[in-house]
Amino acid sequence: MSATHTVNFEAITEILLPSLLQGDRATVRSLVSRTLGSGVSAEDFIECVAWPIHESLHKLHRGDQIERLSFNYATRLLRTVVDQVQLSYERADRNGKTVALFCGQGENEDLGGQMAADMLDAAGYDVLFAGGGVAHDEILEETHRRSPDFLVLFASSASDAPGIRALIDQVREINAHPNLEVAVGGGVFNRAEGLAEAIGATRVARTPQDLVQVLAAPAAKAQATGSRKGTARLRAVA
Repeated sequence: MSATHTVNFEAITEILLPSLLQGDRATVRSLVSRTLGSGVSAEDFIECVAWPIHESLHKLHRGDQIERLSFNYATRLLRTVVDQVQLSYERADRNGKTVALFCGQGENEDLGGQMAADMLDAAGYDVLFAGGGVAHDEILEETHRRSPDFLVLFASSASDAPGIRALIDQVREINAHPNLEVAVGGGVFNRAEGLAEAIGATRVARTPQDLVQVLAAPAAKAQATGSRKGTARLRAVA
């Protein structure tokens, strides 16, 4: 976190969210501009405002607390904000590491995946971001062709969990890239404690900035897959 840690991000979020839900583009632009103009960094804005709003939208929509119209307004307008703000990220030199990043199929999951992809790109990684809905065989083929250092499955929904586990199992069974690490985070992995370890991920992160830090850490020890406890956890969140 930067020197903007004294900023009341929760208050900013509470002010911004209603305007997003109403699709009020002019007010959202003004609020974002004022916030960034007050000295809040682009990275902190995404981490401490955009990301929490992204998670709140999922919770509100899943609990039928907002109409689909409001959810669509907010999600699409928030994506516009994310697209603009990421242009102001501080950019590090390329670090020689490649990340292949995929996410859940929903609009909101795709937005969460984009935030993670943007953060990693700014941190120096070469990022391949394809979003959601990509078949497992295509992911495996792309992993074989591109040989990324990390396969990241970020901002996934509960319905994606069984498929993610199957994909990780396939990656391990083929073992074409023994040094490939699988990282997960956001979405269902923030809501189901222990799920990441249960399905065999070697790294787990809660937010986009956390993901950057997690991938920069020393090589992680792979987790065992297929345990009874892991299977039970997977069924519980599916």
